[in-house]
Amino acid sequence: MANPHRLTGLDSSFLHLERDAAHMHVAACAVFEGAAPAHEELLEMIESRLHLVPRYRQRLAFVPLGQGRPVWVDDPHFNVGYHVRQTALPEPGGEDQLKRLTGRVFSQALDRGRPLWEVWLVEGLAADRFALLSKTHHALVDGVSGVDIMAVLFDSSPDPMPVAPPEHAWVPKPLPSRAQLLADALKERATVPGEMARGVRAVLRGPRAVAERLGESLVALGGLAWKTGLQPAPSSLFNVPIGPHRRFTWVRGSLDEFKAVKNALGGTVNDVVLAVVAGALGRYMRLHGEDTDGAELRAMIPVSIRADIERGALGNRVAAMWAPLPVGITDPVERLAAVSAVMREGKDSGQAVGAQVLTRLSGFAPTTIISQAARLQARQRLFNLVVTNVPGPQQPLYLLGRKLDGLFPMVPLAQNTALGIAIMSYDGQLNFGLAGDYDALADIGTLADELRSSIEELAAAAGVRGAPSPDGSRPSRPRRAVRAAN
Repeated sequence: MANPHRLTGLDSSFLHLERDAAHMHVAACAVFEGAAPAHEELLEMIESRLHLVPRYRQRLAFVPLGQGRPVWVDDPHFNVGYHVRQTALPEPGGEDQLKRLTGRVFSQALDRGRPLWEVWLVEGLAADRFALLSKTHHALVDGVSGVDIMAVLFDSSPDPMPVAPPEHAWVPKPLPSRAQLLADALKERATVPGEMARGVRAVLRGPRAVAERLGESLVALGGLAWKTGLQPAPSSLFNVPIGPHRRFTWVRGSLDEFKAVKNALGGTVNDVVLAVVAGALGRYMRLHGEDTDGAELRAMIPVSIRADIERGALGNRVAAMWAPLPVGITDPVERLAAVSAVMREGKDSGQAVGAQVLTRLSGFAPTTIISQAARLQARQRLFNLVVTNVPGPQQPLYLLGRKLDGLFPMVPLAQNTALGIAIMSYDGQLNFGLAGDYDALADIGTLADELRSSIEELAAAAGVRGAPSPDGSRPSRPRRAVRAAN
């Protein structure tokens, strides 16, 4: 019988993709209304709910000699105070200062010797507000399960019902010895069908052969699979060697506005998101002297395949698609039409590959093969950036009676990828989190400004609000439709 605490091949791949300069944690900055709670009050609240997310008190144990994937084990030295930290902004405590602090916190890798999460309580934010910065390793959660954890830790009303306590006080189980870890892994390999096949393939296939097989049909990066064809993504100023430090900023948006654009011009909300991202990237590239005439960038788009009955479960259940971003199309309606057509074609052709397929491939491969596949991706530049859009809760959330005002997500950067854009909806908002390499994107604030302009431009072209377009004109009626709205 397989060990239920053993990482899947998909989860484990995020550990193998992590490098000194490429951290594999997902993160978010949450801004709340009201005065910050006391640190001790926050500690007490989180500790009272840890039984609802037991992985938060577990750390990784690694099998000797790489003979199996790691397993989750209870941390005998667990201390919630290590994971829930406290800091404060200097005066005046503006959003720019919060963004700088967020970039620094997100630049720090999680300690693999402890449970793979952190929460930072940030005091001193202007206008009687405070923030929480959260970090969780991608081996523990994907975007959707991360949202589910948020719903567990937050409340749906300012005066929630008390959380039922655990039936028994938590007592950590003894740590397995190295010999026990090795014996359990070898026993699974001899008795569990999937692990038996993994061992056979490890013998029959060398690392180079498996890497070539993955490169021909699927790209095993971050446990995500997508069809890219045989051509690498184009070169761009966003694809350079990265360091360990990050800049982070965000752009606030309205979900209703994106829906109105979709209703006026056709496509889906996600198509509208990709169209405004492509518009912003094109604007930014031209500001930096790049020729975008006829240019397209390639975005990797994670797609959740988590069933409703799996909501609340940790681990990763994702597939992915890739989408060209037509940065050379300056007309916003034409750009949306191009994005919508490609995304519709990708869905119709079954481009999204089930995560169970990739789990089978990466699960059979030894860790050295997964690492080689990651290096293959870095050399061939199979995408220019990640754009991930995660649906969040559409009702207000509260933390100790304080209302969540805004939520800004972060997606980790892969090697040679200096920009990642994460989008999350919450209570009528559609907010963009922009993570950039500290040196390569020193003017990430300019990119955020161009994203705001791109949103305004497309909204004006759709006639859904009175904002003027960049040339100063105001639309009198919606432009032509791309296709019937989904």
